[in-house]
Amino acid sequence: MSGAQGAASWLVVIDPQAIFASAESAWGSPFFGEAMPHIRALADAFGDRVLVTRWMPTADRSTSWGDYFAAWPFADQPPNHPLYDLVPEATALTPHPSIDLPTFGKWGPEIEAVVGRGAHVVLAGVSTDCCVISTALAAADAGAHVIVAADACAGSTAENHAAALHVMSLYPPQLTISDTAAILSAL
Repeated sequence: MSGAQGAASWLVVIDPQAIFASAESAWGSPFFGEAMPHIRALADAFGDRVLVTRWMPTADRSTSWGDYFAAWPFADQPPNHPLYDLVPEATALTPHPSIDLPTFGKWGPEIEAVVGRGAHVVLAGVSTDCCVISTALAAADAGAHVIVAADACAGSTAENHAAALHVMSLYPPQLTISDTAAILSAL
């Protein structure tokens, strides 16, 4: 990420929302609090080149998402429910509006329109074993250069976090795993 590559890199913070951060939520990651200072440090370094996503419960219930919401009825709330709010620490991470999508993976035309095709991106957020891995693999498939900041991600469990990082580590050079200190030193 040194030189021109570092200057053009973007940070994408995936789903730093109450539903994934709260200990009271069935989807809350017990590691979210540990990841957030790393996310903040990265966002400070990336400045205006930060995007934040939000998972929204707006998927078509006539598809497999209907079964998903039947399995997780607590999450079947209107999109303006407080569960879907960004956590307070994430509200000022970026000057850009959040990218709100009803999908696990957040990579697609909405992000690519901002960062560009074949962009260099650093991914952080929650959950490593769901939305982060889904975003990372789609971004790599689309030709992006992806670095996952492992310590700026929070998994559903320590084992699932490690498993997701292991799977993503199988995709170099398009997708690599790093940490906040190494990423910051390369900027």
